[in-house]
Amino acid sequence: MTSRIANAASRAARRPLSSLLLVSLLVLVAACATAPSREPIGDDASRALALLAERASEFTDLRTLADVSLKKGGERQRLRGVLLVKAPGSVRFEALSPFGPPLLVVTVHEGRLTAYDAVKNEAHVGPATADTVAKVLGLPLDPDDLVAVLAGRAPPPQDVKSAELLAPDDAGPSLNLVSAGGRQRIWLDLETGTVRQREIFGSRFNALIKYRRDAGGGLTGFDLEAAQSYITGSVTYQNLVEGAGVDAERFTLAIPKGAKTQSIR
Repeated sequence: MTSRIANAASRAARRPLSSLLLVSLLVLVAACATAPSREPIGDDASRALALLAERASEFTDLRTLADVSLKKGGERQRLRGVLLVKAPGSVRFEALSPFGPPLLVVTVHEGRLTAYDAVKNEAHVGPATADTVAKVLGLPLDPDDLVAVLAGRAPPPQDVKSAELLAPDDAGPSLNLVSAGGRQRIWLDLETGTVRQREIFGSRFNALIKYRRDAGGGLTGFDLEAAQSYITGSVTYQNLVEGAGVDAERFTLAIPKGAKTQSIR
């Protein structure tokens, strides 16, 4: 036993110092990567975070007519329909037809996504994730983020590592946030907490969302640019009603008998 310990000590002594230093640096880098440090947050940034959280907590639901225009690569899609949104993660969109029932119905509810194409009598079902939502709606967002974007809100992440209030630019003052999920920048009114723009980095896609509002601050829609995903588009609201109450049952979708059903992955 003593000889084995001595041999191990001898081998360690013969190991080049540069190798020991390299190993130590790699261990340090790995530790830093798995445990990002939390930076102190200044008073101005803290107030901005509180405003965003307050505005996000006020949202319960909305219903509106929505004109959707999306372009992905060379493919264009235009739809007009009824949009229902309910916090924290429920969405229903019915694409209207000139006559008769909706052409397309998509629901996101309780972590599930269901899409029914009436023309093809075909349904697609699967877990509601950023990937599946992108395949159906063209917006690569998970349910909570999808609701926040459609409602014009930007709730701060729970695990904020750093927050910095940046000087105003053409869109006004903005808050730079870093969390375990990545980085985002939010332009907001520092008096009301109203979100003007939101840019998301470091997730499966980068996106810039620019909100459109009326003179009273009411949401009228937004424009989307997700260059890495080759997606651009706009959503325009008409006759928006917020906080009137939407029953949870509205977000369930019964697939008609005889419809072909496929899984979304």
